[in-house]
Amino acid sequence: MKKIIIIGASSGIGKALAKKYSDQGHTVGLAARRLPLLQEIQSQLSSESWLETIDVNKEDSSEKLLQLIKLMGGVDIIIINAGIGNLNGDLSWKMGKKIIDTNVSGFVNMATTSYEYFKKQKSGQIVGISSIAAILPMSIDPVYSASKAFVSNYLEGLRLYSEKQKDNISITDIRPGWVGTNLITNVREKFWIATTKKAAEQIYSAIEKKKPSAYITKRWAFAALLIKILPGRILRFLTKS
Repeated sequence: MKKIIIIGASSGIGKALAKKYSDQGHTVGLAARRLPLLQEIQSQLSSESWLETIDVNKEDSSEKLLQLIKLMGGVDIIIINAGIGNLNGDLSWKMGKKIIDTNVSGFVNMATTSYEYFKKQKSGQIVGISSIAAILPMSIDPVYSASKAFVSNYLEGLRLYSEKQKDNISITDIRPGWVGTNLITNVREKFWIATTKKAAEQIYSAIEKKKPSAYITKRWAFAALLIKILPGRILRFLTKS
């Protein structure tokens, strides 16, 4: 069995992934800002699990991630799911900066810390949770869309870097479409909504197969192809919220 750390495990996709991995008998490390929520999730898991409070925006986040790895006696997979959005339709710079700090700077911090650990271990897998918004910009939250485009491009570059350096580190970019979490509550135009359980099952499968990238649910892969060739008028219709 494997050892997995999920950063951003307190709700939504992260929480569902924790349950999925635990149900399969894997050891799970739960990391997020809110300890009470992590403790509640831990009480529902059937396999061995560990907790660490990590705020990816804090200076000690890298140290805490390494501490969790040490407590677990090493890990095989690190899933970076921490991320926020502002789907209220305003362009507040204060909120925009918070999204960039979390989804971009915080993400890179966790990814580089994970990479350096796996490089020393000479094996491992980094999984980043991006979004269909990486290629389908949302008018309701341009900063969120841009941050997810950064995540996907960063992961692609990291994969190429790993191959060039021959570091034996797998990189997986997960791009969910609409998933039934609190993040999409205020979005009016949404379709193909998946439950967190179904999303977690497909993400788990993609990670196990070490896919370079995967759209969740699978039908979004077809949508992604169409998005690349859609006339601007149709694209605007799909992205209005």
